[in-house]
Amino acid sequence: MLLDTSSTQLFYAFLITLWAGLSTGIGSALIFFTKRTNRIFLSVSLGFSAGVMVYVSFVELFRSAETTMTPFYGERLATLYATLAFFAGVALIGIIDRLIPEAENPHELPDQSAVRSLQNEPAQTTTAHQQSLLRTGMVTAIVLAIHNFPEGMVTFMSALTDLSLALPIAIAIALHNIPEGISVAIPIYHATGNKRKAFFLSLSSGLAEPIGGLLGFLLLRPFLTPTVMGCCFAVIAGIMVYISFDELLPAAERFGHHHTALYGLIGGMAFMALSLLLL
Repeated sequence: MLLDTSSTQLFYAFLITLWAGLSTGIGSALIFFTKRTNRIFLSVSLGFSAGVMVYVSFVELFRSAETTMTPFYGERLATLYATLAFFAGVALIGIIDRLIPEAENPHELPDQSAVRSLQNEPAQTTTAHQQSLLRTGMVTAIVLAIHNFPEGMVTFMSALTDLSLALPIAIAIALHNIPEGISVAIPIYHATGNKRKAFFLSLSSGLAEPIGGLLGFLLLRPFLTPTVMGCCFAVIAGIMVYISFDELLPAAERFGHHHTALYGLIGGMAFMALSLLLL
């Protein structure tokens, strides 16, 4: 499995990554169109995203990592290197998560009272409370941008490998960016009362995804040997598995019920399996 670095493929990879990143705007747009979020939809969507990511990580990306390196190292060493790279990806995203305080982590999604507070008018708050909410929203937007860098690399590199592989991954990332958009928009809106400001700041935080994908590619391009490519596939798989188990599934259960999240998970796996078979 080789990377296609033609100008056309790069253009499509950037567009797909941009779309996935800007889906944070869907979550922030809820302040315009709804009085409350559809919790069942969020639960199923997050479970679905986890299913897509877990399935493609183990069935496609990890196997591609092994296949890419096997001609150079043999099956046993290729599997060893792929395994080490997989857990390196888990460690990378885990370290990023651990360095961010839980209260300001965009993957610690809004609690139930915050989600229910998506109304047409901002709540009555004191000046100190407004300043605190504004700080929370701004810090969350910055932290979300940091988190989106490795996710951008996931989408961008998969698009350079195979567009049919990248599209389901981009859909999964886009779905899980929706509640992240909510986590930025809610505090900013309730602090300022300005729907447009909350929307555009949330939307802008998603721009880190295409920027991260493009920068990651430019940094790695001079070193894209088969070994580096194979390790990249495994690292990306590790990142996606961590995101699924640490963020998506717990959030899916918080927004809905255990079985709702499970049905979304199975649906995501089935969708990814069918996509790989058909495409």
